[in-house]
Amino acid sequence: MPATTTAARRPENAPGGGPASVPAGERGETRLADRVVARIAAQGAREALDHLPADAVPPYATVNLHQDAGTVRVDVSLELAYPSDIAGQCRAVRRRVTGRVAELTGLKVLEVEVHVERLHAVRGELR
Repeated sequence: MPATTTAARRPENAPGGGPASVPAGERGETRLADRVVARIAAQGAREALDHLPADAVPPYATVNLHQDAGTVRVDVSLELAYPSDIAGQCRAVRRRVTGRVAELTGLKVLEVEVHVERLHAVRGELR
């Protein structure tokens, strides 16, 4: 009678297990804290602005995050120099925040609402 070799079988739920094992990159779940997404949004707003007035508070953001749907709504508050193209700067902030949040988190940005909290007069330009 020929010799036979029997290999020990791993349970299907063990690492490197049988055909039911799921590749490592597809196991688990990633959950982002609201404050993480808000910090990314605030950084995106800072990147979008050419310069901030010297006494301005840096932009900050709050988010309404829907993890299960993979979506987020962002509110950004900022201070701008005056006179300046306020509408143009707000558009740039929306574009940059949307891009950075989507790129770094994989979330779909449904809305970016920009709140201009204060205008800082630039000395020498106002009469």
